Amino acid sequence: MKRLSQVLCLCLTLALVLADKPDHAGPPDHAKAHGHDNHGPPDHAKAHGHDKHGNDHDHEHDHEHDHDAPDRCTGLEMDAVAVNEDGVPYFFKGHYLFKGFSGKAENSNESFAEMDDDHHLGHVDAAFRLHHEDGHDHDHMFFFLDDKVFSYYKHKLEDGFPKNISEAFPGIPDHLDAAVPCPKPDCEEDSVIFFKEHEIYHFTVKNKSVEEHHEFKTMPNCTAAFRFMEHYYCFHGFKFSRFDPKTGEVHGKYPKVTRDYFMKCANYSEDTDEVERERCSHVHLDAITSDHDGNMFAFRGHHYIRRDEGNDTLTVADIEDAFKEVHSDVDAVFTYEDHLYMIKDDKLFVYQSGDDHTLLEGYPKSVKEELGVDGHIDAAFVCEDNHIVHIIKDNHIYDVELKNSPRVPEKEKTMALFQKVDAAKCDKNGIRVIVGNHFYRFDSTALLVGAKALPDQHRVSMELFGCDH
Repeated sequence: MKRLSQVLCLCLTLALVLADKPDHAGPPDHAKAHGHDNHGPPDHAKAHGHDKHGNDHDHEHDHEHDHDAPDRCTGLEMDAVAVNEDGVPYFFKGHYLFKGFSGKAENSNESFAEMDDDHHLGHVDAAFRLHHEDGHDHDHMFFFLDDKVFSYYKHKLEDGFPKNISEAFPGIPDHLDAAVPCPKPDCEEDSVIFFKEHEIYHFTVKNKSVEEHHEFKTMPNCTAAFRFMEHYYCFHGFKFSRFDPKTGEVHGKYPKVTRDYFMKCANYSEDTDEVERERCSHVHLDAITSDHDGNMFAFRGHHYIRRDEGNDTLTVADIEDAFKEVHSDVDAVFTYEDHLYMIKDDKLFVYQSGDDHTLLEGYPKSVKEELGVDGHIDAAFVCEDNHIVHIIKDNHIYDVELKNSPRVPEKEKTMALFQKVDAAKCDKNGIRVIVGNHFYRFDSTALLVGAKALPDQHRVSMELFGCDH
């Protein structure tokens, strides 16, 4: 009997080991068979030949292994795109999720575990955050997988879900390609536009019915879609087009390469106009400043935008070309006495202003040594004819008197309006605080700190760089 127990234990152990063996072929790609744009960089997973709506839910891929995670900067066709409750875009590819416009992929089941438990998450067909202020499901996120729909609120699965798509959204087919919310007044009523191949379904949220069923003949088949900054985007292959949600008409020079405008990458497509790309990009700025002559410098990833005072023409260049010691990814920048102070990680680089940016001797130095501040810095600015640099970390502002030696932070203040900012600058027009794709004006640091309500919101791409959207 003892020997029999040992044999049974050994067999059980062997079975568990074999069952846990990962599939080293990598995660399957679930791209649609239709609507592909076959020009440009290939999707590395497409060689496996899987269809997005095939039988791929066997869970053979090991979600714990990230060595096959896709790279968003190689030119991917996304399965679905949605904006979460905080306005952060979520890009889904296979069983991976990209949060925001930069950063590496993570497993989708880390954020939405129930979809994996119930449905063996291998892909998301479509996703959106619902806008319906009169309904209980306003701001809920919906995810469509094959014939099921999941509803989440603040990352918690709602009771009763998953449901059949036909139950939650009568008249909407299974195995969708894309979906996007269309609130009033963009559409006549709060609606959701569903895409399946060449067919378009306008679903009215209040009546829970399909009001229109037609084709957008001027638009390609969408593999993903989302609404961002009041515009509507159809993703097809690794490109996108901006469209009118009522008519499907595409205006302007489209399609464009997705990674050039929605991703933070070191390299972009060779045929893209780099000035248009940078001024119209949806990726937030890393840093911005104006020198004493009024010339503006804005930094994002590996590139910077320059606009000279009195001239509306923008120029774009690699950061490494002008500031080779910094290379890329500036955290903060400010101007003081004809010098550009650039902060990256825990280092401070000081460059001579002008056409030739020469690093001053002895730099870089530590931020702690030069400014007396520890940790990551989000933004910094000096106002005209002032000797104080205002340093922003999270929702705190530290004032550092640049004439003092040693320099130490004084008068720590807390901002009530912002938990975190991306960049800030100060000039004759006041202080501009940049958060995501928008900026806010303040006449002084006292008003910035003391404000109880947000001032008017301005778009970075349109009002700072002259983009048309």
